[in-house]
Amino acid sequence: MQLQVGQCGLCAHFGEHQPTDPQIIQIRLKKEAPENLVEECGHPNNAPLHLMVTPISGCKGFEPAKQA
Repeated sequence: MQLQVGQCGLCAHFGEHQPTDPQIIQIRLKKEAPENLVEECGHPNNAPLHLMVTPISGCKGFEPAKQA
């Protein structure tokens, strides 16, 4: 899947608990993600919920991830 700014795969909170995971790094570099990938959202408002999202999900709490 192709990712665009505003989607979870490119958000700082996507994969926040494992920022050095090679798969997370590749998603941010290539702006592509596998369809079946699900990660926990680390956004402070969502963290207590242990919300699981796909790379193409999105919310108003989007914060751009730092580029490698």
